[in-house]
Amino acid sequence: MTTGTVYVIGAGLAGLSAAVELAGRGKRVEIIETAPQPGGRCRSWFDAQIGDVIDNGNHLVLSGNHATFSYLRAIGAGDRLKGPDEARFIFCDVRSGERWTIAPNAGAVPWWIFSGNRRVPGTGALDYAKIARLLLANRGRRVADVITCGGALWERLVRPLLLAALNSAPEEASAGLASAVLRETLARGGRYCLPRIATPNLAAAFIEPAVGFLAGKNARIRLGERVRSVDFGNSHATGLDLGDQRIDLSTDDRVILAVPSWIATSLVPYTDAPDQSSAILNAHFRANAGSGAPGMIGVIGGTAEWVFAFPQRISVTVSGADAIVDRERAELAELLWGDVARVHSLRLNLPPWQIVKEKRATFRATPEQDARRAPAQTRWQNLFLAGDWTATGLPATIEGAIRSGQKAARLAAGESVT
Repeated sequence: MTTGTVYVIGAGLAGLSAAVELAGRGKRVEIIETAPQPGGRCRSWFDAQIGDVIDNGNHLVLSGNHATFSYLRAIGAGDRLKGPDEARFIFCDVRSGERWTIAPNAGAVPWWIFSGNRRVPGTGALDYAKIARLLLANRGRRVADVITCGGALWERLVRPLLLAALNSAPEEASAGLASAVLRETLARGGRYCLPRIATPNLAAAFIEPAVGFLAGKNARIRLGERVRSVDFGNSHATGLDLGDQRIDLSTDDRVILAVPSWIATSLVPYTDAPDQSSAILNAHFRANAGSGAPGMIGVIGGTAEWVFAFPQRISVTVSGADAIVDRERAELAELLWGDVARVHSLRLNLPPWQIVKEKRATFRATPEQDARRAPAQTRWQNLFLAGDWTATGLPATIEGAIRSGQKAARLAAGESVT
C-alpha cells in the first residue's frame, strides 16, 4: 500500500479495530461516524435511574478469543477484562432451585466429562461423545440436523451456551457456526473458555483506550457525520458524499465500510448480506447480589438467560429475545427481577431498573442467513467490508467484529488474506 488515506466508515468495534491495526502500522487513517460518539453497539453511559454506569449489553468474552485480546493489547487495555483463573460455569434452575457447576479441565483432553463433580448432573460421558458431532464443519446444516436437541446435557449446558453465542434458537441455528465457537473454546480445554467481562465497563475497556491510541497516532475521528453515498468507477470507489461535503478518492486511498449490513447494502451495489435479525434484551437493577456472589450465573427454566453481579448492580441478558422484546418495559423488569431474586435469594420487591432493547442486535444465525454474508473483499479494488455480519466464520460476536476489522485492515494494507 502506498501513502494514501484509509477512510474507515463506522466507529463500532469493527471500524475501531481496523483503524487501530492500520494506525499501528503507520498508515494515515480517518474515521467517519454518524453517531455523536464512537463504539456502535459497544457503549456505556451513566443511567440516572440506576445511579451507575451501565452497558448496552453484557458482552462475555472467552479467553480463546485471540483477536479480541490482540486488539486490547494494542490499545493498552489488556488488563480491562476480568474473570476467574479456572473455567467454571455456574447454573441455577429457577423452577427447582437446583444449582450445579460445569468445570472443564485446563487441557484439551476432556477428562472432566468423567467426573460427576465437573459435568452436568444427570449426564454420563457417552452423552458428550454424541455432542462431539457438532465439532465437524457441518456447513449448511442446522444444529438439529446434527445432534439430538434434548436431554439433560442439551438443556443444562449446550443449549444455553449456543443461545448466548448465536443469539438465535440453537435448534434452528447454523451447525457450522456452532462448530466454530466450540472448536475455538470448549473443545480446546478450559484455558480457552475462561469467562471474561469488561471492567469497569465496555467503553472503558474497548472504546476509550482505542480513541486514545488513535489520537496518539494522529488518526482523525469525525463524529456526527454520515456518508450518504459512495461513487464508483469501473474498478475503484471514487468518492464519498457526506451531503455538505464530498471526499474525492485518489488511487492511493482506501475505504473500509464498517457499518451495519442494511447500511452497507444501501451504499454498495451487488452486496449480499443477512436480512433477518435477532433481538437481545438486557435489564439492569440497582441491587447488591451479596458478598461472595458469583459474577455470572446461567439461568435454566426462567426468562433470563444469564445474570451478572456487579458491586452495586445486577444485570440480566436474554438472547434470542424476539418473543418478548416488544413487551412493556415495566412488565419485563418485573419478570426478569423475579428470576434474579430466585437466583440470588433476594426479596421480590422491584428495585430501580433500566431495560435496554436491541431489536436488531445480530443477524439470525441460521444456515440460510449465514450463506448471505459478504466477504471482506469487494469487486472494487480499494473498498473493503467489515462488521460482525460479514463472512468471518463466527457468529455476530465481539470476536467476529474485531476479526473482521483486522482482516479488512490487512487487505487495505495490501496483504493477501485467506
